Amino acid sequence: MNITIDGKVCTCEKGEFLLQVARRNGFYIPTLCHHEALPGQGCCRVCIVEVDEGRGSKIVVSCVYPVERECTVYTDSDKVRRQRGMILSLLHKRAPDSELIAQMCAHYGAPPLERLKPVESGRCILCGLCTRACSELSVGAISTINRGVTKEVATPYHDESPVCVGCGSCASVCPTGAIELTETESTRTIWNKTFTLVRCARCGAVLGTAEELALAAQKAGQEPETLCERCRRGALAQVMAETYGD
Repeated sequence: MNITIDGKVCTCEKGEFLLQVARRNGFYIPTLCHHEALPGQGCCRVCIVEVDEGRGSKIVVSCVYPVERECTVYTDSDKVRRQRGMILSLLHKRAPDSELIAQMCAHYGAPPLERLKPVESGRCILCGLCTRACSELSVGAISTINRGVTKEVATPYHDESPVCVGCGSCASVCPTGAIELTETESTRTIWNKTFTLVRCARCGAVLGTAEELALAAQKAGQEPETLCERCRRGALAQVMAETYGD
């Protein structure tokens, strides 16, 4: 199937999401809540595009809009820029401390919306990537709490989570850097909880927290790792050489 994106004819499969097709063909569409490992969020709406399927154009969210028929797509039309700017303005009210969103607002000429009062501080846009990552990749230690303007992501009662393993999956997928993670030579601190770091027995590279490695070992049904990936490959190569070498 062929679709036209900003004047270029692109080949795609029926059912592919527009964002996927556009990026594969070199088109830039900004995103915040989209992550390749956790697709299908469609929360921030920043990735909107204009689509004409022969019955007039419409604005759609490209990361969750499947291509069903031949169409013409505009990723940066005046209509898209106006609506994207408005979306970014609202997100900036939610996350006034986010430098990324401020830069995107400036790029798209986002209106100031002075009649709306911003949240006092913060960089979280409540996209849900962190809670989903924690749920699907780790232990579900964080969740959204409260409602309305007080809604936020946190551990239960803002206390140290008894199940958090300090893996940092939540922080790694956060698009605005809202989740604070700090490390020293021997510790990692996240969600007001400090973990001891485990290092590779050979090269000293950080493997993760003790709790993180124990959880991974439990899921895999084996002992916790003591070597990093590079050193494991090296050890395996040495064993192979000793076993099958001259």
